[in-house]
Amino acid sequence: MAIWNRTKECMSADERAELQGRRLHKIVDYVYHNTPFYREKMQERGIEPGDIKSIEDIVKLPFTTKKDIRDNYPFGLQAAPKSEIVRVHASSGTTGRPTIVGYTRKDIGVWSEIVARAMTAFGVTREDSFSVAYGYGMFTGGLGAHYGVENLGATVLPASTGNTEKHARLIKDLAITGIACTPSYALHLAESMEKMGYTKDDLHLRIGAFGAEPWTDNMRREIETRLGLKAYNIYGLSEIMGPGVSYECECQRGSHINEDHFYPEIVNPETLEPLGRDVVGELVFTTITKEGMPLLRYRTRDLCSLMDGVCPCGRTSVRMGRILGRSDDMLIIRGINVFPSQIESVILSLPEFEPQYVLVAERNGNLDTLQVQVEVRPEFFTDDVKTIELFQKRLADKIRSVISINATVRVMFPGSIERSQGKGNHVIDNRILK
Repeated sequence: MAIWNRTKECMSADERAELQGRRLHKIVDYVYHNTPFYREKMQERGIEPGDIKSIEDIVKLPFTTKKDIRDNYPFGLQAAPKSEIVRVHASSGTTGRPTIVGYTRKDIGVWSEIVARAMTAFGVTREDSFSVAYGYGMFTGGLGAHYGVENLGATVLPASTGNTEKHARLIKDLAITGIACTPSYALHLAESMEKMGYTKDDLHLRIGAFGAEPWTDNMRREIETRLGLKAYNIYGLSEIMGPGVSYECECQRGSHINEDHFYPEIVNPETLEPLGRDVVGELVFTTITKEGMPLLRYRTRDLCSLMDGVCPCGRTSVRMGRILGRSDDMLIIRGINVFPSQIESVILSLPEFEPQYVLVAERNGNLDTLQVQVEVRPEFFTDDVKTIELFQKRLADKIRSVISINATVRVMFPGSIERSQGKGNHVIDNRILK
C-alpha cells in the first residue's frame, strides 16, 4: 500500500499530539500578534498565547464563523503581510460577501503535499493522466487538485468545467486514467458520454477523486458503474485550505484527516459543546500551520463524526465519516430533520430513477410540506399514468420509511432537471420567502 508521507501519515498518537500542541501554540501566538480580530477575541476570554500549552487547550479558544470572515472582508483575518501573499482564492459569495483567502508560498507547498497524499492513497502514480474538472479560477478545487497531481508527478489535463462533449472526447482519445470533479458533474459527464455513444469499455478511467458536495454510497456505486472507475472521496473547504483536508484510502473506512496541518473537533451545533468520537455533530477545524489566513476553531457547518484507530492501510490519523449534510442546509419538516443525502440514498436504491432530484419545501397555512421531484430513467419512461403513479407511490413509501414523514413525489421527464457542472443544488426552501 503506497503512502506519500509515511512519517506524517503514520505517526503514533503521542507523537501527533505533541506535534499538534507545539504547532497550536505557535499559530495562536502568530494570530494574537498579527490578527486584531483574534487578539480581541482572546482578550475578551482573558487568555493569551502562553495559556495554550497542549492540544487539549484548544477548547479555551474562540470559534470562528463564515460571518466573521465576511464581517472582516476583505483582508481583516489575514495574518501574513501582503508582500508574503502569492495567491488569493474566494468563495462564490452566493449568500453574501465572498470569503477571501490568501496563501503564502509555504501554504501552497503544504496544499500540494496534502493533495499528493490523497492521490497516492487513491492509487495514482506517475504513470497516470488526470483530468481536473473542478472549476479553476477563484474556486479552490481546480488549482488545488492540479498542483497536487503535478506534485505527485502524474500528468494533468486542466479541463475545468463546461464544454462537456469536448472533455469527454479528450478523456477517451487521450486515454485519461483519472478524474477529479464533483459527484454531480461525474454523473453529468457519464450521461453525456452515453449520449455520444461511449461506453465505459471505451474509456481508460480507473480512479475518480470526488468532493465539494455531499454524496452517498449509492451515488458512488452509480458513478462507478457508469464510468468504470473506483470512486474516492476527497474533502476540503476554501476557508481551511481547499481539497485535500481529508481523503479516503483504498480501505474506504472514512476519510483520513491531515491532522499535522488541520486539527478537527466535533461539537454540538446548537450548544457548541465538544462531542465524543462516533457521535454526529458539526465539524470544526483549526489550521495549525497555515500562514496566510490561519483560522481558530472554524465552524464548517458540515455534519459528520470522527473515528479513531489505526486503519488497515497503515495510516494512523483520525478519520471523518461521510458528510451527512450541512447544519445550515438541513430541512426541518414538521419537526423532523431531513438531509438531501437521505433522500438521494432512497432514490438511488430504486432502478427506475435517475440520480437527478430536487427537494422543494413549502408551507401551506401552518403545515410544512415536502415535494421530491425526481427524473425517471429513459428506459422506464412511459406515458401510462398508472405506471407513473406506481413509481411515485413506491418512492414515497420508501422515503416515509426512512425519514418518517410523508413526501409528495413528482416524477419528471428524462433530462428535465437542470444539470450541474459544479456543486449540485438539490434544495429549494420556499418557506423562507413568506
